Amino acid sequence: MKIKVITKSPEETMLLAQKIARSVQEPCVISLVGDLSAGKTTFSKGFALGLGIKEIVTSPTFTILNEYESEEVKLLHFDMYKLNSIEEAYELGFEEYFDIKKLNGIVLVEWAENVKGLLPTFYYEISFTKLSDNERAIEIMQKGEKNNKDEK
Repeated sequence: MKIKVITKSPEETMLLAQKIARSVQEPCVISLVGDLSAGKTTFSKGFALGLGIKEIVTSPTFTILNEYESEEVKLLHFDMYKLNSIEEAYELGFEEYFDIKKLNGIVLVEWAENVKGLLPTFYYEISFTKLSDNERAIEIMQKGEKNNKDEK
């Protein structure tokens, strides 16, 4: 499955993210890929709104992980930009957050390409391409194959 959408404003990117958030089921890992200022954090804010999270969502660039909860779901929002290797992610104990059998919530990972080895055998990848100051090309893809053994 691959879907491509063009958004023409940050608000449209947030609305798309809200729709996607309402359609995913936990446990779930979503990789967000794109250059700086491509729209990953804007998407994350809309995604959290779609899950019913009322807190203000910020990029966890310096803390690496922010946790948010709505009445129904937990969102684990990672930003792996500052990590130099997958070994750093293991040293910080992040592998437990990517184990679908144990995961309780949804993991949203900015800069997931820095820790590819942590991603489960099945996940969603959303890539962002900046077309202009406001326009973004957003591609949504399934990666790997969903395996019933991977589910809770």
